[in-house]
Amino acid sequence: MGSLNVNRNVSDAFYRYKMPRLMAKVEGKGNGIKTVIVNMAEVAKAIGRPATYPTKFFGCELGAQTQFDFKHDRFIVNGAHDAGKLQDLLDGFIRKYVLCPECDNPETELMISTRKGTIHQGCKACGYYGSLESNHKLNAYILKNPPNLNPAAQGSSLTEGKRNKRSKKQGGENGEGGRSSSPEDNNTELIVQAPEKLAEDDSNDKWAVDVSEAAVRARMQDLTDGAKGLTIDEDTDKTEKERMDIFYNKVQKARDSGLISDSITIKEIVAEAERLEVKSKATLVLAELLFDDKIHLQLKKHRVLFLRFCHEDQKAQRYLLGGIEQVIGLHKSSLLPKVAAILKLFYDADILEESVLLDWASKISKKYVSKELSQEIHNNANQFITWLREAEEEEESGEDSDDDVEIEYNDRVHTSTLKAKSVPPVVTKSNVDDNEDDVDIDAI
Repeated sequence: MGSLNVNRNVSDAFYRYKMPRLMAKVEGKGNGIKTVIVNMAEVAKAIGRPATYPTKFFGCELGAQTQFDFKHDRFIVNGAHDAGKLQDLLDGFIRKYVLCPECDNPETELMISTRKGTIHQGCKACGYYGSLESNHKLNAYILKNPPNLNPAAQGSSLTEGKRNKRSKKQGGENGEGGRSSSPEDNNTELIVQAPEKLAEDDSNDKWAVDVSEAAVRARMQDLTDGAKGLTIDEDTDKTEKERMDIFYNKVQKARDSGLISDSITIKEIVAEAERLEVKSKATLVLAELLFDDKIHLQLKKHRVLFLRFCHEDQKAQRYLLGGIEQVIGLHKSSLLPKVAAILKLFYDADILEESVLLDWASKISKKYVSKELSQEIHNNANQFITWLREAEEEEESGEDSDDDVEIEYNDRVHTSTLKAKSVPPVVTKSNVDDNEDDVDIDAI
């Protein structure tokens, strides 16, 4: 039969992720023709997804009904379909629901929030975490059939309307101990039906039923093992405070281990914040755990981490400003005189945007510190904020100039702006008491 690479775009013969080649068998004739995927359970276990999911995916892609016969380990798609075609469709399923969109590694998990109706994907190899990119019709089936359900109950949507009728007809219309010839009834007769040749002996009947039950339990365990890569994320159903506490503990452990600046750890922290749905607010926690009176040195060390949270996320930047206010409040004597320099450090590091800083400066808030302390912080930031406003006004006036002098005039504007930005406002003589060491950024 041979094996294939899970990601068939990889041609490396030594690729470690393998799966069996799909085997299909066409049965029946006319309107009853169907394709049985003989080894679907083994393939599903190799890719870490329940066998019902790729089978249902085939049905969606081919516009055909599917049936699941767990007793005989048969996964059926109505109609005649070539094994090669099904293998190609399986590649599509793997691309959408198995491979990591960042690193193409199949070591992924699907995390389902039934309350919110969302499916997220997490990668154990690179730390990626995000919403499932596919909007395939299979998503609705996965949400209705999460892996915590009995495997034999999955796919019930195909026979829901007939199940009650069958239960009423069992023993009435069927003359052979309630057995039905319909393939859909196989799931309901797994445990109660004993082999006919042992029906005359009560003790043999009991033994046969016990054996059948043991076989069914073992088979269901195998199918459950195939779904081990699929878990329901219960943390997303917790309150925001509980989720923030979980994130706090994650960052604290990373900090204490000394690996928080490691690129892999940074990816894990970002993925955890996204999983817990607290990414914007997470900067409050980061400021609390990573900054103290040596904030100018710590910012340089953790710049990449803060960029991962604050880049193009103004909400995260506003929360970070609140966190900075709290740090200044804890180290008021040493940091309050340095507010302008601190804000410029974050501005120069591209962590805080100009528009966010100007918006913050426009109002005094007591959300993170007392109103009195907030007023002091804003007063000490005035010179830097004034410098930002003037630079912005100069740029706007340059844009409004006439076309015939625009190039020359803009050159002067950009030159003056760069010169203004290159010298922090806090080092001018009008704002210091002849003590350069107090305003040196490196001496904060």
